[in-house]
Amino acid sequence: MARFDRLTVYNTILADGMVPLFYNGDLETAKQIAGALANGGGHVLEFTNRGDFAIEVFSPLIKHCAQAHPDLIVGVGSVEDAPTAALFLAHGANFIVGPTFNEEIARLCNRRKIAYMPGCGSVNEIATAEEWGAEIVKAFPGSAVGGPGFVKALLGPRPWSRIMPTGGVTLEESNLRSWFEAGVACVGMGSNLVRKDWVKAGDFQAIQDAVSSTLALIRTIRG
Repeated sequence: MARFDRLTVYNTILADGMVPLFYNGDLETAKQIAGALANGGGHVLEFTNRGDFAIEVFSPLIKHCAQAHPDLIVGVGSVEDAPTAALFLAHGANFIVGPTFNEEIARLCNRRKIAYMPGCGSVNEIATAEEWGAEIVKAFPGSAVGGPGFVKALLGPRPWSRIMPTGGVTLEESNLRSWFEAGVACVGMGSNLVRKDWVKAGDFQAIQDAVSSTLALIRTIRG
């Protein structure tokens, strides 16, 4: 069962302005990455369902985080069907993120009052997801669907939409500023934040520093 209710999840994501995401098939490495994200000041972690037996890493990871980093909200990403969502919810996922929108996932999450952030690539898809209760919609892949210009154009007639681009978001100030000045509610950041070379070298301090500096930069950009 989720430790954090849906409103807490959404408000925390909106407050941080960033959802770090990663996948790693080694539990001890995943713990180190989670620790770096939490120690860097992050309050949200999306563990992506991208490898065989991902649940076998996710389940002990979320239990570890509940003890070692009790304020860290852990959810799961890359979920495309309701049975997979239900599996991770049974293991404590606090939110569900997908690369696409799925009505059955939306129904499941609404029934359980779990935050669901589906991936959408058009205005119609975003509108449909919002009709099904999505408070934050993932623009995916962010750069390919039109980048900051797409977000700005969308929010003109639909200022109530909350958009989280994932894909094409980097650590550079110019990149982050372009997204937030376009009106995004938050950003999803994966390989540019949890870099493979840092993980391979065991340089988790670099990840922690990147999280800390990026969160500070987002606060500055937001004013």
